[in-house]
Amino acid sequence: MQKNKIRIGIVGGTGYTGVELLRLLAIHPHAELACITSRGEAGQRVSDMFPSLRGYVDLPFSDPAQADLKSCDVVFFATPNGIAMQQARELLDAGVRVIDLAADFRIKDVQTWEKWYGMTHACPDLVAEAVYGLPEVNRAAIAGARLIANPGCYPTAVQLGFLPLIKAGVVDTGSLIADTKSGVSGAGRKAEIPTLFAEAGDNFKAYGVAGHRHLPEIRQGLGLMNGNPVGLTFVPHLTPLIRGIHATLYARMARDVDLQQLFEQHYVSERFVDVLPSGAHPETRSVRGSNQCRIAVHRPQGGDTVVVLSVIDNLVKGAAGQAVQNMNIMFGFAETTGLEVVPLLP
Repeated sequence: MQKNKIRIGIVGGTGYTGVELLRLLAIHPHAELACITSRGEAGQRVSDMFPSLRGYVDLPFSDPAQADLKSCDVVFFATPNGIAMQQARELLDAGVRVIDLAADFRIKDVQTWEKWYGMTHACPDLVAEAVYGLPEVNRAAIAGARLIANPGCYPTAVQLGFLPLIKAGVVDTGSLIADTKSGVSGAGRKAEIPTLFAEAGDNFKAYGVAGHRHLPEIRQGLGLMNGNPVGLTFVPHLTPLIRGIHATLYARMARDVDLQQLFEQHYVSERFVDVLPSGAHPETRSVRGSNQCRIAVHRPQGGDTVVVLSVIDNLVKGAAGQAVQNMNIMFGFAETTGLEVVPLLP
């Protein structure tokens, strides 16, 4: 039986994804925020730290050691990598559902995860159970899941862009290219020199070309869509934006097809994927603050290269919004509940 209200706990409510979760859940008609943890800010009101939430979320932050997370129906982990895996089992055993916005449960090969994240996994058996929370691919499994691995921001934009091509078998999956750009909020709310305004502003650079943590996650997802491993070159860039992911995706056509029709038909029932008209160029500002992914597909000069442009807000569809979308599916609410937010402009 569907519950009208569900009790929600958030572990790590002071980062950008945490406050974005609070923004979305504060107006969700079925959400009851029960506790929001922060070791460093325990006792301080959430609205004192984030005045934008004044009148919406006036709970104080709780010390994680004292928070009654087991009384919640679902707990979101908006924490650094390596935290959720330490607490997930105890919560699951207590009947609490868990949605991890970090990477602890995304990669099924535990050795691969340990290589890229530089730590020993605390509960490798739960990795097999975790459902990868990309609704456009795993909706049915998400509905029955106890543990959700919320996808990363780059992986969301890249996988949604390539998905119709791979499922239809119309491109060479041995030589895919993902040229991606992110705003600085993707690095989190921490003090680091590369994301200082004076460093990131009026600048543009590639990073992680030799290897980025999202590479194995994207390869895994595309490989499952394909039924076989894919060849992927993934190059991320840092842009002087606060929010936004722009993925320019390249693939070689394996057979001729009407690409516009293919994308429109594939996503015709997806509320949060918007296929733009032929010839369009989606902008990151067109999705700012929303759970939308906007996509355009091109075939330059009618050649054998397909170019897909995919944009999302890295904090919403790339993190907190997708997590709420997953929660809605898990608890039988309309998938769009609390997420029908018009993008901000300018």
